Amino acid sequence: MKLNKHWLNQLPKLELHLHLEGSLEPELMFALAKRNQINLPFTSIEAVREAYEFNNLQDFLDIYYQGANVLLHEDDFYDLTWAYLEQCHAQNVIHVEPFFDPQTHTDRGVPFATVINGISRALMDGEAQLGISSELIMCFLRHLDEEAAFATLAMAEPFLDKIIAVGLDSSEDGNPPEKFSRVFAKARELGLLTVAHAGEEGPAEYVWTAIKDLQVSRIDHGVRSVEDAELIRHLAATRMPLTVCPLSNTKLCVFDDMAKHNILEMLEQGVCVTVNSDDPAYFGGYMTENFIALADGLGLQREQALKLVSNSIAASFADVDRKQAMQLLIEQFEDEH
Repeated sequence: MKLNKHWLNQLPKLELHLHLEGSLEPELMFALAKRNQINLPFTSIEAVREAYEFNNLQDFLDIYYQGANVLLHEDDFYDLTWAYLEQCHAQNVIHVEPFFDPQTHTDRGVPFATVINGISRALMDGEAQLGISSELIMCFLRHLDEEAAFATLAMAEPFLDKIIAVGLDSSEDGNPPEKFSRVFAKARELGLLTVAHAGEEGPAEYVWTAIKDLQVSRIDHGVRSVEDAELIRHLAATRMPLTVCPLSNTKLCVFDDMAKHNILEMLEQGVCVTVNSDDPAYFGGYMTENFIALADGLGLQREQALKLVSNSIAASFADVDRKQAMQLLIEQFEDEH
């Protein structure tokens, strides 16, 4: 039986792969541009939405960085994060572990403290007012050099109490994980966990490198892991999580359409796959929309949906007590629905 939208929306969910800058909806972009007296290269909100038609990662990144220019002050980063949390609350997302890209902002002259203080304040309010727990992950831009990443890590050191992990995002092609081996080693010395985008536009080999060299706790995307049977066996045996983003993968033509996506194939092979929205303002949906897309395109079943959420709990960086509380919520939902 096909899962209905109401059930999928009510299902308690977690999000482990979300770029805050990628949740900047056109309406908020225009509001912040007006507040900060910034001229946008778009005449209307509709024009922004039209510009969101792209078919590869680089075209997307170009407009993504352009949109981020409206973020200047602490309240801008608060408002960005709060708007995302309100979307989560409406879709019964109970725990989030968002990414932020400090280099996107510090390279424009925005102080690191401005960025992280605005985001952190919203996340704290999200827990207090909406009941959404969270951990924050700082990403390095992989198209920039190692020196820039080290500089960003140094900026972050006074704020390590607000950061659980470092990640690696932006253009994967031609920027292998090992480019940042020394930075990730330093981050681990500082007590941070590590994650990395790998196996989206880059090959399965990048997934191996992220695991062995960067010593990641999770792989972000990882859908090209299926090109290496030994890697799939390793991922299943070790329960190394993959934070998969179905709508993103189809929007950027990693898969031609959702019916060809491999997330459920990997789930059935015992891989710890999870569902996430990546950059929802740009890719056509938040968490519920991603689950709906799997139901429509792949015939997602009830037990599979529940397993995907349980995988997210296991893969999360929440503490043991919070994980147990979230698992109880899932079991209660299962009993009541």
